[in-house]
Order: sequence, then structure tokens, then C-alpha cells
Amino acid sequence: MALTVGVLALVEARPGKEQDVWDFLSGGRDIVAAEPGTRTWYAFRVDEKTFGIFDTFETEEGRQAHLAGAIPAALAEHGPALLARDPDIRLVELIAVK
Repeated sequence: MALTVGVLALVEARPGKEQDVWDFLSGGRDIVAAEPGTRTWYAFRVDEKTFGIFDTFETEEGRQAHLAGAIPAALAEHGPALLARDPDIRLVELIAVK
């Protein structure tokens, strides 16, 4: 199957919490490794305080399973202490993939 949909989430760390956000995202890899519907998962840093996650899925069902899974739950639990504002989460449709 082809990758058809994704999730792009951008977060801004609270001042002084940049390393904590880095560590939180770094630890997320092991969590999503157990999600069969999550085909790719990237955690990245845009600048000193802005970080992101980009995931891809073959089906909408895989995306919805991820959105109901451990990473979003952990983000909801720890986000208020780590983040300057609510995450900017966008559901995307993939046009081309290499």
C-alpha cells in the first residue's frame, strides 16, 4: 500500500524546557515502534524553541489509531508543563512520496 495521509504537529517549548521537549520527543520513538499502522515517524527541531513530529500512514484507520494512542496521550499529560502553548496539529493528505 502507499502512504496516503499524515500528521504534522509543531510545538513550542516553554523557556528553559527545550531539553525536556527534546528528551520527550526522543523517547517517543520506542512508543510508536509498537504501532503497526504508523509507517514513518519523525521528531525534529525547527529552531531553539520549536519542535515537531511528522508521521505517515497508509490508511485513515492507521492515522486515527495513532491519534488515539500513547504519544498524543503523553503529550496531553506532559504538554502543559513543557509547552508554551497548545500544539499546532494538522492532518495532511500526502500528494507524492519517494
